[in-house]
Amino acid sequence: MNAVVTARPPGMGAIVCRVGVAFRVWAPNAQAVSVVGSFNGWNPEADPMEPEADGHWFAHVAEASVGDEYRFSLDTEAGRLSRIDPWVRAVTSSIGNGLIEDPEAFEWGDDQPVRPPVNRMVIYELHVGSYGAVLPGRVGTFDDAIERLDHLVQLGVNAVELMPVAEFAGDRSWGYNPAHPFAVEQAYGGSDGLRRFVRAAHARGLSVILDVVYNHFGPTDLDLWRFDGWSEHGGGGIYFYNDDRRTTPWGDTRPDYGRPEVRAYILANLASRVRDFHLDGVRVDMTPYMYTRDGAPDSPAIHEGWSLLQALRSTLDEVDPEVLLIAEDLQNNAAITAPLDAGGAGFDAQWDARFVHPVRAALITPSDEARDLRAVIDALEARDHDNPFARVIYTESHDAVANGSARVPEEIHPGAADSRESQKRATLGAALVLTAPGIPMLFQGQALLADRYFRDDVPLDWRRAEVFGGIVALFRDLIALRLDLAGDCAGLVGPHIEVFHVDEANKTVAYRRWFHGGPGDEVIVVANLSGRAFDDYVLRAPTQGVWRLRFNSDWRGYSEVFDGTESVSASTDDAGELHVGLGAWSALIYSLDEAR
Repeated sequence: MNAVVTARPPGMGAIVCRVGVAFRVWAPNAQAVSVVGSFNGWNPEADPMEPEADGHWFAHVAEASVGDEYRFSLDTEAGRLSRIDPWVRAVTSSIGNGLIEDPEAFEWGDDQPVRPPVNRMVIYELHVGSYGAVLPGRVGTFDDAIERLDHLVQLGVNAVELMPVAEFAGDRSWGYNPAHPFAVEQAYGGSDGLRRFVRAAHARGLSVILDVVYNHFGPTDLDLWRFDGWSEHGGGGIYFYNDDRRTTPWGDTRPDYGRPEVRAYILANLASRVRDFHLDGVRVDMTPYMYTRDGAPDSPAIHEGWSLLQALRSTLDEVDPEVLLIAEDLQNNAAITAPLDAGGAGFDAQWDARFVHPVRAALITPSDEARDLRAVIDALEARDHDNPFARVIYTESHDAVANGSARVPEEIHPGAADSRESQKRATLGAALVLTAPGIPMLFQGQALLADRYFRDDVPLDWRRAEVFGGIVALFRDLIALRLDLAGDCAGLVGPHIEVFHVDEANKTVAYRRWFHGGPGDEVIVVANLSGRAFDDYVLRAPTQGVWRLRFNSDWRGYSEVFDGTESVSASTDDAGELHVGLGAWSALIYSLDEAR
């Protein structure tokens, strides 16, 4: 049944041809390999593969076609092994069979990328399995998530970041345990489900960013493990380090970044994700565990891991240089976003731990006196960033609201996330995120005042969108200002910040944001981190003139438990001072209407 072809097609895995399907696999320690499947009765003698250079094996099977199930049968020193294709694009399940798929068969129509500039981007992170319109006990799908995309459009965000969707063990997971890196989780709807989601997001003006995991694979349901029977020192074989570099917090499955075939595998995965799914951005999980052994700055270096990060950038530059590349580094490592020609990794941005931790601490701390105003100011100013939009800032993410932590409103008042204190301080945090320099990010349900902590088996409670409709409106108004949709707050898309007022006694801070300066550009934000309200709070404005009130987080229209402290547009007085009403745990946003 194995047909001989004169010109062997390039590629790995199952390669759909004009007639039949070609197969190629890397198994340098196998003695013999064959492809088995529904097309040959799973007979390991029917379609033997021929050895090629560098441990690769090849076969062309005229009878195979798209939709057929298949595996590789390997004769090794460990016996005969049955393995799912490492490059498989679809599986029946993580422990089932591979499915032959043609990535070019999907009808994209007039799909176009959505690439807002980083200074005009607001990201919304979501988990497919729990985000959509799902019932308890049922896994959400891409199609479910599509049904909820209009909520994001109405909210005003313009970028969606998906937690990992590579096929993982079981049907429920955060996704950070990829068993088959090239496949898409079948429980979510598989490859075409992801394509439908991207197409639907693009049609609504939403950019799509996808999390990928290259610091480890698995560790369960992992056919890559000792794939061709070989291993050393109890390690994982050809795809993994087999010495002490193999160990990660998620299992002994760190890929061998120094082996050319493994590097090619990872780089091809990145290219495939972007090309085959029309992605606008990629977020690389826990990059410190790629270039160090223990993920810490003083940990022994893995130099091949660093060069692989650089190769990720180079690969995207070849495939689509406009794709945004984000690192979850959390080390404030300037080299991550430094250009390749300066020895950096060339990423466009990185998650900023030096924002989330001090700001969350300031919001959660029960005592006003204990709030660290200086730490908040440092988080806002981002003095160590030459490009302030090279950082992603947030108070909630999948990690920040799990792993022993909870949603910000829940942390503020456990068991009463809808309390006055929770609502006011959580929305104050949102105001800080959406007015500081950086790329702001929200986590799913944050605008619904979601409570408790994130779980992949608990669907998002969409009833809260009605119960807390005012809070949703608050987020919508903040996002509109952040993106300067009305054309009167250009300073919020600018790179500059100046903290011009610090009142330690009253735990109040004010800062100026600007792009080029002047009316319609300059913005000031006044944030009160105390529970005391002020009917007449005085501060010296950085520019003299008329300041138009654009936002007051204490407005009772946002929540009936808010105090409604009144603040209005105002002019600086003869002393250059601005008088404002300032609610407890609240923020005001003013833009310069007229300078003098």
